[in-house]
Formats: sequence, C-alpha cells, structure tokens
Amino acid sequence: MNDTKKQKIAEVVIEVLIKRFEKFPEDATNNRNAPFHAAFLNAFRDKLENQDFDVPFFVSLSSWLHGLSTTLGQTFFERTAHILSDGEKREYTSKKLGNLQMHQTQKNKINEIMTALSNSERVPNFMQEQQEINSCSLNEMINSVDFAADVWYEDSDNIVAIEMKSVKPNSGEMKNEKNRILEGRASLKNSNPNKNISFYIGFPFDPTSDSDVNYDKNRFMASVINMNKFFDPDEVLLASELWDKLSGETGTMESILMIINSISQTNFMENYQYLQDGSNRNNPRYAQILNDWYLFSESRILENEAKIITTIQDDMALQRFFNQKIFKKEKYNWDRASKILEII
Repeated sequence: MNDTKKQKIAEVVIEVLIKRFEKFPEDATNNRNAPFHAAFLNAFRDKLENQDFDVPFFVSLSSWLHGLSTTLGQTFFERTAHILSDGEKREYTSKKLGNLQMHQTQKNKINEIMTALSNSERVPNFMQEQQEINSCSLNEMINSVDFAADVWYEDSDNIVAIEMKSVKPNSGEMKNEKNRILEGRASLKNSNPNKNISFYIGFPFDPTSDSDVNYDKNRFMASVINMNKFFDPDEVLLASELWDKLSGETGTMESILMIINSISQTNFMENYQYLQDGSNRNNPRYAQILNDWYLFSESRILENEAKIITTIQDDMALQRFFNQKIFKKEKYNWDRASKILEII
C-alpha cells in the first residue's frame, strides 16, 4: 500500500475517532432512569466484573457501542474499500442511476434457481448458475430489481461489484441478497457484454476466527442463517481475502489494523489538540505525531517550513492558509495543504 492510500485511510480513522470521542458517554445524567433495563440486567449482575455497575452509564455505553458499529459499517469499511480499490458506490435503482435491463427469460431462470435453492433442491454453484442464466434465449427486456454495490471498480475488461455486509446479517437476508446479486450480474452483463462481471458479497472480518486477520470461510458461512443454502463460497469475500482483493496486494488487512492501532491511543484527543496548535510545530513531539498518524503531506510541509515561510512572506493570502488549523470539522484540511504543497 502506498503512502497516499495510507494517509487517506488514516484520515478516515481520525475522523471516526474524533466523532466517537464527542459522543462518548462521560455523563449519563440524561439516562438517570432506565427501570426496564435495570430490571432485566439484574439477572446478569454476577457476569459483570463490577457488581455495583452504573445502569445509566451501562445503557449509554451500549448505545455508544451500537453507534460505533454503525459508523464502521456505513463509513469506515466502505470508505476504506473505495480508497484501496480506487472505487466508488453505485446504486442502480429507480431513484438513483435507474434500473438496468434484463431479459424476461433471465428473470424466469433466476426465479427458478431461487425456488430450487429455497427448497434445497439444488446447492449453490456460482459457475453453473451463471451458465444457465447466460444461455437463456433473448426476448423482452424488463427492469432488474433495485440493487447497489457498496464498492464498484471498473477497467477496460472488468467490472467488480461488492455488497458489504455486517458479519451478523439479519435472518432471511441471504435469500434477498442472492436474488439481487443474480439479477445484478445478469443485467450488468447485458449492459456491458464485452466485460467480465464479478459480483460478490463481502464481510470485513471473521468473528468466528481466533485471529484478527485469518478466516475459516466454511465455519463462518455455517454460522450465518441460510448462507450455505444460497451462496457458493466463491461468491463470498471474507476478512483478509476481501481487503487483499480490494487492494490487489497481500497483507492489506494487517496494514489497515496497523494504521488504526498507531492512531487509536488513549492520548488520541490530547495528540489531536496538540496538532491543532500551530505553536507546537517546532517541537519534536509534533513531528512524531504526524509520523504516527501517517500524515505524510503534513510531514512534508513541516520539513519545508523554512522555505515556505520565506516564499509566503509577501503573500497575505498564503500566510492565512498556512496558519489555518490542520483539521477542519474532524477532517484533514486539504484546502490548506494543497495550497501550501504547491509552494514546495
């Protein structure tokens, strides 16, 4: 992974952490009374380390953790996937890019496949399913179902679409996902006949594994309700397999976790405030934080500060850019950085 992508991922990590620190339940007074939660939690007191745990704080913390999970699913995983793959999100729906088209015979074949899978009259087989759908006679064109690809990247020969999912999907979700993917593949092939179409379902980690980055796909799929009933393992990207697919390199998940662990320290907010104070730029600690946070563009600005100051001494506008804070609304201030880097 090159430095540009490392910094972009680091910027997402920093943004997520700042927002989650702002919402951390330091004070649970807004949840002074939670009688139903307290009543149910009494049954679990012996399983909690602190027998005198604070119920309002516990409830607030649970809500905060749910928010963190949502942020990871809707923000961090998706944006990191786009950075790694140089991709984007695509939504082929009536309200977004419009529905893609498929032949009625393809729709009928997919319905036939889904019925057989639902009734366990056949097992999922990616290659066989594709051959059956692709060999359908061509007739009336109809709209495919609405479908989205959380990650989409395309070159002259290939289209890769990935639907990113929670590692604990809802009951019944696998059937709907399978149908969308089958129709998505068929309609994408119709609109891009000269390209190879790949459409996967992706999971960011394997909760059944004892290792952060390793995975056991058979065990994981068996843990998800009806996943083995509808999905061929070749349609599934799991843990490091997913992240390596997105980057085209090995060891990607390890690199992502390394970036997070380097930034996500107990003194994170202290370090953030330290970087926001421009008077600290000449302190070695400032340069160390930039290095630990993978802010390579800012390190380059710091290394060339003497040249920059000399160059902008007669340019009031550039002086004002230079003296802006390096973060604006939780995001790295690229407007400032771009202007200053042009000088170097």
